[in-house]
Amino acid sequence: MECVFGLVGDGFALIAADTSAVHSILVHKSNEDKVMILDSHKLLGASGEGGDRVQFTEYIQKNVHLYQFRNGIPLTTAAAANFTRGELAIALRKNPYFVNILLAGYDKDIGPSLYYIDYIATMHKIEKGAFGYGSYFSLSMMDRHYHSGMSLEEAIDLADKCIMEIRSRLVVAPPNFVIKIVDKDGAREYAWRESIKDAGVATA
Repeated sequence: MECVFGLVGDGFALIAADTSAVHSILVHKSNEDKVMILDSHKLLGASGEGGDRVQFTEYIQKNVHLYQFRNGIPLTTAAAANFTRGELAIALRKNPYFVNILLAGYDKDIGPSLYYIDYIATMHKIEKGAFGYGSYFSLSMMDRHYHSGMSLEEAIDLADKCIMEIRSRLVVAPPNFVIKIVDKDGAREYAWRESIKDAGVATA
């Protein structure tokens, strides 16, 4: 019951994801961070098979770092998205990765941007998007409440509404979520949204 969603606001982009690692009817952990910091100004939120997700996202992260090391300049967000899409397209014809990606970044001359890349290497630049079963509800909430140029406070409020809707609507809902943002000051973790049960365990 994975869910990753993101949006672009006024001078920033936001990605939120559940933190559950599950297989069949088993929950292996509830603090899995599925939003990777690619570099100083890029975030990569991923959903899909656990092994594919970890292996592919780490592969992308290391190659983004390698490019910057070799050339002395970082990839733009668009270039990183196109590289990611290209690697998925190559793998699709050999040994496909079942991984869906939201890639967010901030470029000095362009500002914030968000890219949707699915497991069959489809790529689109978007303002809001989501993957997973939770997307049925987060997309409808964003369709209703999202508007261009949202402030950070409005975006966090919308993310919280999406999380509450997912928790209340899905039969097996992920309890915890992580929210990360990227803006002119860089990519960073903003907050964790824990269930009441897990929060109580943490403070016990």
